[in-house]
Amino acid sequence: MLVGQAPGQTEMGGGRPFAGRAGKTLFRWLALAGLDEPTAREWLYISAITRCYPGPHAGGRGDRVPSPAERAKCGDWLADELRIIRPPLIIPVGRLAIDRFLGPLPLDEVVGREHEVEHEGGKSVAIPLPHPSGASSWVYGAGNRQLLERSLELIRQRLAPERHRRSVA
Repeated sequence: MLVGQAPGQTEMGGGRPFAGRAGKTLFRWLALAGLDEPTAREWLYISAITRCYPGPHAGGRGDRVPSPAERAKCGDWLADELRIIRPPLIIPVGRLAIDRFLGPLPLDEVVGREHEVEHEGGKSVAIPLPHPSGASSWVYGAGNRQLLERSLELIRQRLAPERHRRSVA
């Protein structure tokens, strides 16, 4: 299960998650983990912290971060999805999704590592990714690209048995 922050303007128009610029970056990253976009869309259930486009950021760069009230209003959706899907692997993408599962820790302490998390559907392994939007510059900080690459390698390792199972079936 992949959990993002919120749909962007492109996604609201087409109904397909991660269809805009950030999605292109995300799927480029996932390809490094061995998942091309069609495979990733088939294998990963894609959800979000909020369900509606929050609008543009007041500063003009990127989208506005959903407010705590907006996150609370949508919280039941994600909780229900977790109960139904009971994912063995969660890939939280971006600050809000990471905070939802791991708490407000610095990205360099959580990206590049596996974390066992408890949620409404039970326990899962979480492998966080930074937000892929151009508005986020975290990945360009010293050592952060290596942390991203480590997360992608961990995702590849976690999904390798699934790839084998599907190729044999």
